[in-house]
Amino acid sequence: MFGKLMPKEGKFFDLFDAHAELIVEGGQQLVAMMSALASGNDGVATYAAAIDKAETAADKITHETIAQLHKTFITPLDRDEIHQLITRMDDILDLTQDVAQTIALYDIQRATPEAMSLAEITLDCCKRVKAAVNLLHSMDNAQTILNTCREIDQLESDADRVMRGAMSKLFRDEPDVRQLIKLKAIYELLETITDRCEDVANVIEGIVLENS
Repeated sequence: MFGKLMPKEGKFFDLFDAHAELIVEGGQQLVAMMSALASGNDGVATYAAAIDKAETAADKITHETIAQLHKTFITPLDRDEIHQLITRMDDILDLTQDVAQTIALYDIQRATPEAMSLAEITLDCCKRVKAAVNLLHSMDNAQTILNTCREIDQLESDADRVMRGAMSKLFRDEPDVRQLIKLKAIYELLETITDRCEDVANVIEGIVLENS
């Protein structure tokens, strides 16, 4: 009788999906920001504001998800898995916001081809995070989810490779020490976004292997 009176399931998958949508939005705005910097166009502040907006909305979803955990009697996934997934997802947008804020604080005036390449890889990672999350509602999708997680792992490796090349070129060719320090920080933050996407992929893999 007690169980019948308690909320069941909650809207966890809807919350995951909404958060994943914002992750992609943040990634798209980051690529647009880098593209504007690469072409010398203005509007960087507009893209940064859009990223801030996405991050704030995602924070609200994260808090709502955790609140749902406290009041839901029966959850569709293990409680720890739900908590890990939403917090790891939130880390992605936090870092995306860090990149945008660092660009503003350091007054970055141009984006290198390497920074543009890293931003595009992060967006690809974000899109695959969304794809995997969108499929989590059914373990019939287990193999497709695992394949998508492997694609995220590969993209993270690609980002590592691009960053190593970018760092080598930076220390070899950049004569301005201040510019070197600024770009090094941007490269590292961009690559770390792919690390956080890989963290999400690892959580999702664990969920799938335990529940399928």
